[in-house]
Formats: sequence, C-alpha cells, structure tokens
Amino acid sequence: MFKFICKTLHHVPRSSQSPNQNLCFLQIQPFSSSLKTTKNLQNQHSFTVIYLINSFGFSPEKALSKSKYVKFESPDKPDFVLAFFKNHGFTQTQISTIITNHPSLLLCDPEKTLLPKLEFLKSKGVSSTDVSRIVSTSPDLLRRSLEKIIIPSFNFYNNLLQSEEKTITAMKRKCGPVLFGKQTLVTPNIEILRETGVPNANITILLMKQPRAFMTSSDRFRQVVEEVENMGFDPLRSNFVMAIYALRTMTRSTWEKKVEVYKRWGWTEDDILEAFKKHPWCMMISEDKISAAMDFLVNKMGAKISLVAQTPVLLSFSLKKRIVPRSAVYQMLLSKGLIKSNSISLTSLLIPPEKWFLEKLVNRHKDEAPELLKLYKEKLDLAK
Repeated sequence: MFKFICKTLHHVPRSSQSPNQNLCFLQIQPFSSSLKTTKNLQNQHSFTVIYLINSFGFSPEKALSKSKYVKFESPDKPDFVLAFFKNHGFTQTQISTIITNHPSLLLCDPEKTLLPKLEFLKSKGVSSTDVSRIVSTSPDLLRRSLEKIIIPSFNFYNNLLQSEEKTITAMKRKCGPVLFGKQTLVTPNIEILRETGVPNANITILLMKQPRAFMTSSDRFRQVVEEVENMGFDPLRSNFVMAIYALRTMTRSTWEKKVEVYKRWGWTEDDILEAFKKHPWCMMISEDKISAAMDFLVNKMGAKISLVAQTPVLLSFSLKKRIVPRSAVYQMLLSKGLIKSNSISLTSLLIPPEKWFLEKLVNRHKDEAPELLKLYKEKLDLAK
C-alpha cells in the first residue's frame, strides 16, 4: 500500500502540490474509516482522488465521493482551471468551495465557460474581490447559461430595483434568485405585497436585503403575509417585510423553541410579540445567542428583564464585538468614579454608533483614564 501511494503521488504534478501535501496525505490516510477507503483508492480513479486530496486538502472519503462526478488521468485540464481561478483573484478556500460543489468544472474550458460570466459581473461594476466572493458563495452561477439565465435575471431585478448598484448589492447577499432565474416565483409574490399595501420602497428593501424571502410558492407566501398582518404589523412600515423574512426562514418548531427560551428568562407571550413587532430580528438569532446575551445583560450588567424586552435590538448586537467591549469601558469608568451609574443607560451605551461611543465615553476621559482605549481595543481583539 505504501508503495502504491508513493507511486500515485509521484504522478501528481508538482505545480499542484504545496511542500507538505504528500506528508499531509500520508497523515490523513491512516485515520480513514476502514480498509474499504484504501481499496477504493487503488481501484477507483486513483489519479483523480489523489489530485483532489493534494490540490484541495479533501479527505480520502470526500475525494472518492467527488471523483464520481469527474475523472481524469492527466493534470493538464484541472491545472489550467486552477490557474485560471488563481489568476482572477480567487483564494484557495474559494476555489475549494467551488470545486466541492461542482467538481466537473475541473474539466471545463475556463476561457469559454467561466471567463464570460466573470467579465459580465465586472462589466456591471462588481470589483474583482466581490466577483470571487459572489461566485464562491453561489457557485451554481458558473454552470448557468450566461445568455439564457444570468443576463435575463440581472435585467429582471435591475428593472425592479431601478438601479444596477442595488441589484449588485442584492447579488452580494448570496442571492440565488438574482443569478438563477426565479422570476416565476418573485413576480407573483411582489404583487401580493403590493395588494397588501406594502410600499415599493419597502419591497425594494426586502429584495435587496433578503431576496430569498420570495423563493416560495404564492400560496405559502400569502399565508406568511396574512400571519404577519394578524400579528398587528403595519404594511406601511419596513419591519413588515422583515417579519415576512423572519417567518419565511424558520419552521414552526424553531419559532416555538425560541419562544420557550425567552419565557425561561421571564418574558410573557405578549412581551415576545411586542419585541418581534419592534425588531423582527430578535427571533432570527439563535437560541444560544438569546441565552448568552440575556445572561450578560441581566446578570453581569444588571439590566432589568423588562428593559431588554422593550429594547430587543440589544439582543442582536454581537456580544464579543459590541456588548462586552463597551461594557468593559463602562465598568472601568464607574470604578474610577468618572461617571455615575445612573448617568448613562444601557441603551445609550450599546445602541449609538462607534464614533459616538469613542467620542463620548473613551476620548472624553483619555486624560483621567488613558488605559480606556487600550482596554477597549483588547476586548475587540478577542473577537477576531
């Protein structure tokens, strides 16, 4: 077996290997689930399998799985495809993601299959960095027809949004509908919103920020819209469409689990409904995030449960990037007697933008507490 591995590796092109890739494979192989994997390596498209392992860091099992969709005995075509992606600014991680989803692309002619799609995106003002991000997060794009699907889809959304810039913004949000021609779903669901009285400006918000909300049948979409109406949302306000997205993206059981988490923290069903109406995103965060944020705000910062329920946006802030760093500054200011406990509310501490926070609470006291900025940056660094 060792001779077989070495022999096979010998035939993999040096240009596709990093210095430690051979050793990496030898380290991975002994931990395979069974001898079946090694036998498969010998008997099924061994060159393809080893190439996928060495070029993308796939496990033997994953490489075997992907080799069902692509076979080659020469590195020429896959090397050319890899070089194409790298020359167009794709990272190794992005390339691996694309090949994981569509390994058959390793045998395509990149100049004919891939380049026209990248050039189309760039012609619409998408930067090279954003092109690679869009393609790697929605790799199906590379298998769609430029003339029959991609261009018509772009034009369709451009007509709706009345702006190429807004259409590109929507594309950056992993939005398959912009790229993959789902107009037959989108059009009738937009009409449902218009019939309900939702302003075009708010429909545009939903299309730009959460276009996947439209990816369902008209019957299901109408059901969600009616449910949001019955909750007391005003169709004229932007949170109406955000509530639609929230209900569209979770199952009933997921909703009920989050309700139970809030109830364990003393919220009533009325509290939960009112919080959802104020800030629909409070039902989109995970159960663990709800518990962690409530624990910190209530048990460490002394916030009243009722205050958090009345200001649900607090729960949407990142603990590591916002709540904890700002709270650390607040507590140091208190300990040094530079502010009084009632001089600033929790909402005033956490809601304002970064510029306000730095000016009002950090820079203002830099003479009395020069270590404040260092403390704040240290807490932020922990979030990286």
